[in-house]
Order: sequence, then structure tokens, then C-alpha cells
Amino acid sequence: MSEPLYLKRATASAADRARQDAVRKTVAEVIANVRERGDVAVREYSERFDGWSPASFRLSAEEIEKITASVPEQAIADIKAVQQRVRTFAQHQRDSIIDVEVETEPGVHLGQRNIPVGAAGAYVPGGRYPLVASAHMTVVTAKVAGVEQVRACTPPIRGAIPAATVAALHLAGADEIFLLGGTQAVAAMALGTETIGKVDLVAGPGNAYVAEAKRQLFGEVGIDLFAGPTEILVIADEHADPFVVAVDLLSQAEHGPDSPALLITTSEALATRVIELIEQLLPDMPTADFAGPAWRDHGEVAVAATLDDAFRLGDAYASEHVQILTDNPRQALAKMRNYGALFLGEGTCVSYGDKVIGTNHTLPTRGAARYTGGLWVGKYLKTVTYQEVTDKAASAALGELCGRAARVELFEGHARSGDVRVHKYAGAPLPWAPANL
Repeated sequence: MSEPLYLKRATASAADRARQDAVRKTVAEVIANVRERGDVAVREYSERFDGWSPASFRLSAEEIEKITASVPEQAIADIKAVQQRVRTFAQHQRDSIIDVEVETEPGVHLGQRNIPVGAAGAYVPGGRYPLVASAHMTVVTAKVAGVEQVRACTPPIRGAIPAATVAALHLAGADEIFLLGGTQAVAAMALGTETIGKVDLVAGPGNAYVAEAKRQLFGEVGIDLFAGPTEILVIADEHADPFVVAVDLLSQAEHGPDSPALLITTSEALATRVIELIEQLLPDMPTADFAGPAWRDHGEVAVAATLDDAFRLGDAYASEHVQILTDNPRQALAKMRNYGALFLGEGTCVSYGDKVIGTNHTLPTRGAARYTGGLWVGKYLKTVTYQEVTDKAASAALGELCGRAARVELFEGHARSGDVRVHKYAGAPLPWAPANL
């Protein structure tokens, strides 16, 4: 791969690293306090960070019904329509995961089962953007997987109840809904408190504090994946519309001031025009206070010699969202391997994936697409195995093999478990056994 020509580079910031260090420290403190003091600590942090301290963080069935009824009919209809898309695709995913039992040799049966976790925590962000769609992605998917108990947390927004988010969580099938946000919500679900039951897995996107809380709690609780700021990478050739490219890059930059927006193209003319258009569009963009710094500090534009070079460079980035705006976009399916999700062709945009199309929008960031995909039905399942030997001769043969293999590794106890079967089923002596047995 020849070296690309960069017309714009992201700028690493010592301030960014300092902020991350501060986030780690704050999150560790919150987790320690919730672990020690439970609900009392949760309430203190909710009051401090969100100005929110209701009699109960858990919404009653009556409250949920009342809140849902307050949401406009069109919004409810749209929520249901999107959830049906998510549910349909998730069900196709679930149907592709099968239990297996095979007789690998006479009398030796090996099996695999896919068992849903017992309880999952769904985190749905609020803050500036009430991410209603995250309710679909976390709760609907968990329920299709067969999770019996889904506890959902979403924060109040400036002291107000996010009615559309609550409605979406309810319609998605959440068993419990808590108006609670941030690190304290993730810690409460992961550790359990007097009023919030402990879950087996926490899923859902969030800000830097939520992401760090998941990182620090991983191991005590399962998580869907480590997620950082939203990313978009557009790969475009000379046939792409530079206006579409510019608009789509900014569509994801508005997530936050640290959201990378990247363009790799084979056309220097297109690259130059996209930069010009972004500078024209940004001043009048309602979310320019986020999109502007994101583009300024984390935007990149690279010109590759060939489309194959562009695909290889794209794989090196391993971005969350990769949008292919080329003459033959499906080439990327064969050429690329490192991405959270691919969006093929001008008729498809990342925003569809975020909001309405039916695939899951909780995806790997910061290069994690090199080793994992995003949230899907399989994340809520444990693939476990079982074994059964029903033929005595087969067990005796395995026992002989086990004895030899274990003694090579100096595991005498393991070897003796095999020896016992050889003795019982094939009459072999046990020279190590006491004489009176």
C-alpha cells in the first residue's frame, strides 16, 4: 500500500488525555462508594450530577403507563415501527444460532447450547441527546435472545422525565425502568443495591463516564463491548457526491466534540471540495458547538492512490461506522474486514443505522472492530458445551488416552480419573490404588 496524502490530520491533545485520567479517577470513586454504601451513594451521586432525587428511582407500572400516554401518537407509532425492524433482524440473528449435538465416535456425544443470561442491564443515554433508539437496540435485542429480566436505566434530562425514552423502553419489553443515569446507574446494575437488582451483563452506549464504568466493572459483570466516542469513516471515489459526503461526515461529528470524522478517497478534487463544503455548512449547523470541535480536532482527510489502498487504509482505522460511496460499493464486503458496520452506497447512510433501519447501533470504537463486532443477539447468549460417554469401550479408550496425555503434563490426578474408567470398563489393573480397594 502506497502512503496516502493527508489533506487534514487529527491533532492529538494532551488535554484529552488529562480529561480521560480525570474520568478514570471519578468513576473509580463512584464505583467504590456504590459498592460500599449502595442506594445511599446512588442517591447522592444522582443528586450531585443530575439534580435528581425522587422518592423512588424505579418507575411504577402506573407511572410508566401515564408517561407513555403523554407521548404524541406519531412518536409512538414511529417507535413501534423501528422496534419491529430491530426485532425482525434480531430474530433472524437468533434463528441463525443453533444448538448442536453430535456423536463424534460411537458412544461419545458432544453438545453445544446457547443459553441467555438471566438478567441484563440496559443503559440508555440522556443528557443533551435522549437516545431513544438505544432502547430498541438494548432491550428488544435482549428479549429476542430470551433474557428473562431486563432492567433499564436512563437519566432525567435537566430534571425532566424523558417521556419518549421511557415509552420506548416500555414498548421494547423492559421489566424494570429506573430514572437514573451515569456511572451510578451502571455501578448499581453491575453490583446490585438494596433496590436495584444485580444483572449478569450491562449493555448500551454512553458518555466517557459510562464507558469507563463498564471498563472498570468488566469481570464482575459482563458487558457488550468497550465503546468510546462515535466514529464515521467514509470511503469515496471520484463518482461520489461531495455534498453528500460532507453532510454525512457532519451527521456523526455532532455526537460530541471528540467524535472522529474521517474521509478516505481516491480523488484529491473530491477531498478538497468536501473540506470546502464542511467549512460552509458548519457555521449554520444547530449542533456546531459539538460538530465543529470534532471536525477541527478529530477530522481527517486522506487521498489514496487506488481503491484497494483506500480499503486497506480503512481496515487500519477499524472504524465504528464505515460508509462506502463508490461506483461499486459491494466490493467493500470482499475487501474489508475491520469495521463495526458497513453502509453501502449513497442510498444508505449511517444515520439510518443509528435510528431506523433495524441493525444494532451499539458498535465497537477506537479500533476494537479489529477483534469484535457490535451488540447483537449473541452478546446476550452464553455458548456452553456438554459431554456424555454412553459406551463403556469408548470410555475405556478415552481413559487410556487421558492417562498418557495427563502424565506428559505431570497431572497425576487427571491421569487417575482416566485410569479408573479403564479399570472399571476394561479390567485394567490400578497399580497406584490401595490394596484394600
